[in-house]
Amino acid sequence: MRIEIDQDTCVGAAQCARTAPGVFTQNDEGLSELLPGREDGAGDPLVREAVRVCPVRAISIFEE
Repeated sequence: MRIEIDQDTCVGAAQCARTAPGVFTQNDEGLSELLPGREDGAGDPLVREAVRVCPVRAISIFEE
């Protein structure tokens, strides 16, 4: 699995960081980003829920 966040779409609602704080955070501009080394979701069972709750669908999961 590979996770990507579209920074042009993200509005900084932080729903992903609230849902899966072990994978997502917010940068200095308030936009969501992946924690270092978590690009594959790190086995966190809440990653898919974090993607689902994004209000603007800025997060994508790619199965590899």
